[in-house]
Amino acid sequence: MKKALILFGLILGFAQAQAQFDKWFEPSTLRVDYVHAGNQQEAWFAFDEVLKEPFWGGSKTRLTDDFGYGNYRLEVFDLNSDSLIYSRGYSSLFGEWQTTLEAKAMSRSFNETVVMPFPKDRVRLVLSARGSDGIFERQFELVIDPKSYFIGPGQRLGYTVSDIEINALPEQAVDIVILPDGYTAAELEKFQADCIAFSNKLFLFAPFAENRTKFNIRAVMAPSAESGADIPAESIWKNTLLSSSFYTFDSERYCMTYDHKSVRDLAGNAPYDQIYILQNTTKYGGGGIFNFYSLSSSSNKLSAEIIVHEFGHSFAGLGDEYFDSSTSYNDFYNPAVEPWEPNLTSLVDFDNKWKHLIGEEIPVPTPPDSAFYNKTGVFEGGGYVAKGIYRPSYDCLMHTFKGHTFCAACSEAIVKMINFYAE
Repeated sequence: MKKALILFGLILGFAQAQAQFDKWFEPSTLRVDYVHAGNQQEAWFAFDEVLKEPFWGGSKTRLTDDFGYGNYRLEVFDLNSDSLIYSRGYSSLFGEWQTTLEAKAMSRSFNETVVMPFPKDRVRLVLSARGSDGIFERQFELVIDPKSYFIGPGQRLGYTVSDIEINALPEQAVDIVILPDGYTAAELEKFQADCIAFSNKLFLFAPFAENRTKFNIRAVMAPSAESGADIPAESIWKNTLLSSSFYTFDSERYCMTYDHKSVRDLAGNAPYDQIYILQNTTKYGGGGIFNFYSLSSSSNKLSAEIIVHEFGHSFAGLGDEYFDSSTSYNDFYNPAVEPWEPNLTSLVDFDNKWKHLIGEEIPVPTPPDSAFYNKTGVFEGGGYVAKGIYRPSYDCLMHTFKGHTFCAACSEAIVKMINFYAE
């Protein structure tokens, strides 16, 4: 009887949440493009355009995000009632660039995009940025009338979509859309094979393996004029659809694209929650930004580990746990503030991190002794710095590729995010 009541309650809750979606939204996407510009000391947002895309791949029951992840936050309010009807956290390439030395010397502009279910009535969109104190501050507001004739069609790069692995309806799954970069028309069969390999590699690793049926994977079959990627330090420049390039922020292995509008134009051919770009190269590299996109080389010998590491960033908001490798970032974390990433802590608010996963016999902080190598603890060093930031395990796929496993804290964060989209 108790189980029946619980089941009835879950069904009722789902129906009520679905009714909320149907009240506020239709099952397509409202996309807002804007310019994010500034330097290390200041930043500003400028409106670009609003588009309507034909699919909505997100949840129809989890409309507001209570994770608190990301350096930025999107909030959508019904204009008449001022009710919060949709929210998501995210990060961006601009936010990372602000921590580089270049940002001290000059200002730059980046194209960015936020997406949401297409509203039935007028809404107020609010974008907020997280300050150095960890608190969000409103930066940009825009009123959108869904009936406006200035809302343009979103499919500007229309291509065929190939189903790689489909297990559920879009609103009941984590929907990944894979975009090609540096594949010519003659190489699209290779891209198809690389997408199948991507799927198989992702699900080699727990906890993705045991949750495989909660994922859909689709690929957009879009050719580039030339094969490969830009490698500026070697004077290699390629004419590719998404213009991805190694040496992003002058870091050799960091391969990203600044052309975010084209990324979204291409992704809009399918319902999606997450964007993954496969770059047609054997060179080691890639990158991943929370709720922004991931990118990795398709044919490197470590491509499986690269894929799962970068997807950990973009999907679950996991931070890098390494601290002994050169990066272009400076003062990326403030030790006086708790990092938002679920697998990093400054011990300022550790009770809300992975404290519940640590045994009573484990000292905090945890010394880097062999006795604790396979234990969940609090090891100093992470987030690109050796002191003041702590990670959950001695090693993890967010640290090195030696162990081929996620730590307990990362695994828990991944499962929570899977369920957010799929349940």
